[in-house]
Amino acid sequence: MTTLAVTGHMDLTDATVPLVRDVLDKLLADYEPAELVGVSCIAKGSDSLFAEAVLAARGRLVVVLPSRDYREAKVKPEHAATFDRLRAAASDVLVMPYATANRTAYEAANAELLRRADRLVAVWDGQPPSGKGGGTADTVQQAQAEGLSVTVIWPQGAARKG
Repeated sequence: MTTLAVTGHMDLTDATVPLVRDVLDKLLADYEPAELVGVSCIAKGSDSLFAEAVLAARGRLVVVLPSRDYREAKVKPEHAATFDRLRAAASDVLVMPYATANRTAYEAANAELLRRADRLVAVWDGQPPSGKGGGTADTVQQAQAEGLSVTVIWPQGAARKG
């Protein structure tokens, strides 16, 4: 069994989405479906793209939610249908023991992703941490500090909104 966890940017441009998905599909094609487990928080952007690619590769999806109120508090209306579909498709859903989605809950969810993972897939532009904690760069640094292998995906032409 190989367990891949994901971290990545939420604010991918529309043109970046198919570029990232193509790389994810190629990466996951190297794994035997029965042996593939993907762990994701299924947030908008990279997390959901990864989750969809895991399911398309016929792997097993494990969802880690940062808090009990995550769906209501943080999932925007335009992402709600995708979030609900991915959560329903997951073979396992773990809700971290926090009532409210906040930095502590996000950091705990990221730590749980890394604890379960054999490798981290990071959809990351390589920029340093923002200082807010719980972001993509923070998770990559934490994985590296723990000795976890990290595969960075940032295809040519990829960009973030704003």
